[in-house]
Amino acid sequence: MQLLTGNDLKSGAVIWWTGRGWSRHVEDAVDVGDQGEAILAAEDGARRVNGGYIITAENTPDGPRPSHIKDRIRALGPTVRPDLTLKPADPAAGDWVI
Repeated sequence: MQLLTGNDLKSGAVIWWTGRGWSRHVEDAVDVGDQGEAILAAEDGARRVNGGYIITAENTPDGPRPSHIKDRIRALGPTVRPDLTLKPADPAAGDWVI
């Protein structure tokens, strides 16, 4: 499974490609397959994402989870304070799609 991630140009927040736009929640991310480079080129050209890149992920019952620890931390938050992790139902997390 391949996911696209990057940072929102306005807020700097970590964002994930949903197939129609960008979300702050990795649970909304979709597998881009071999289309990742083309999507990134279009989104970068439209200035909707900063520093976008393709990562590998695993599909789990809780949704996609990045394979590499660096991207898991970007997706889910700090590993030492579980109370600070980004939760899908957290109203403070901002349920928006770019």
